[in-house]
Amino acid sequence: MKVGDIVRYLNATGGGKVTRIEGKLAYVEEEDGFETPVLVKECVVVDPDGGMMPKRKFGSDEPSKYEAPAVTHAKQPETAPATAQQEAIEETAEGEKLNVVLGYEAAEVKHLNTTTFDSYIVNDSNYYLYIVYASRGSDGNWTTRYNGIVEPNMQVLLEELTHDDLTELERVCVQYVAFKQGKEFKLKNPAAVEFRVDATKFYKMHCFHENMYFDKPVIAFDIVKNDVPQRTMVIDSGMLEQAMREKKAADKPAKKPVTKDTGSHKKGEIIEVDLHINELLDTTAGLSNKDMLDVQLKEFRRVMDENIHHKGQKIIFIHGKGEGVLRKALLDELKHKYKNCDAQDASFREYGFGATLITVH
Repeated sequence: MKVGDIVRYLNATGGGKVTRIEGKLAYVEEEDGFETPVLVKECVVVDPDGGMMPKRKFGSDEPSKYEAPAVTHAKQPETAPATAQQEAIEETAEGEKLNVVLGYEAAEVKHLNTTTFDSYIVNDSNYYLYIVYASRGSDGNWTTRYNGIVEPNMQVLLEELTHDDLTELERVCVQYVAFKQGKEFKLKNPAAVEFRVDATKFYKMHCFHENMYFDKPVIAFDIVKNDVPQRTMVIDSGMLEQAMREKKAADKPAKKPVTKDTGSHKKGEIIEVDLHINELLDTTAGLSNKDMLDVQLKEFRRVMDENIHHKGQKIIFIHGKGEGVLRKALLDELKHKYKNCDAQDASFREYGFGATLITVH
C-alpha cells in the first residue's frame, strides 16, 4: 500500500484515498473530506494509484462519468448528487417505472473454470436508487457487499468475484429506495428482494444468456420489473388474504414459488426454465411428492401461458433425469392443454436426458 491508493477498511464500513503513511498508521481521506488514521493492516487496497471505476451508460461504450469506489461514513449520511448533474438527466415516460437488474458477467465466458466474474446493478429508470447488496452466510447472518447511490439509467460495477467467492452467494438480497432530487416525483415503495444463486450455473456456458443491458452473455436476475419487485421478502395483506383462502393443510407453512427469471428475451431467443424443486422453493419441509409436483406444474403452466401466443418461441424446461415422473406430467399437459406445441429432448450435450425443448406453433 502507498500514498494515492484507494482502500476499504477490513473490519469496518468505509474507506477512501490514502494521503500519507506514518509507521503502522495510514491516513485515509474519506468522501466527506475528513482524514481518518487507520492501522495499515486494517486496510485493503481496492484500486491502486487512485484509479477510478467507470459507470457505463446504456447504449454507449464510453463511460459517462467516473467515481471512486462507494464508501460510507458513520458520522454523516451520503450526500445526494449535485444539482448540475440532475439537470443533465434525460427523463422518459418509460423511465417512470422502475426496472432494476442484477447481472453476473464472466470475464472470459469460454474459460468458466478459471475466469473471474463481475457483478453489476442496472438502474433503468428516471429515479436515483440507494442500493444495498448483501449475501447471507451459513449462520443466517447477512453481509453487505455494496451500498451506495446508483444514478438514473446507469449500470454500476458492484464487485469482482472469484470461484471461491461464489460459495458466499447462496442467498442474495438487494434492498432499494427510489427518489428524485430537486423535483417532485411519485413515491415508490422501498423493498428487499431476496433470491437464491445457484453457483453451479457459473460453470455452465448455456446458463449465460444475452440481455438487453449487457454486451456479453450474463446470468441475470430481475430485481424490479415495471415497478413490481420480482421476489419480494415482504408479504402484504392482499397476498396473506389470498393464501388464507387457499385449501392448504393447517400444519403446512405458507409457501410461494420463487418466480424463475425469464427476462425480457428477444424474439427467437430460447427461454430456459429450471423446474428443480429447490429452484422454486426455499424449503420442502412438510410437502409430499404430489405437493412438489403441483408446484413444478404450476410454474410450467405459468411460463407456457405467458408464451403460448409467441409463434416460434422455444422453451427449455430442465426437469432432471430421475424417474421421469415430471417429464411425463409435462408431456401430458402439452397433449391436453397446449396442443399447438411440440416437444423433443433438449441438447444431450448440454442437458443430458434431463431437459425437454418445447416449440410454440
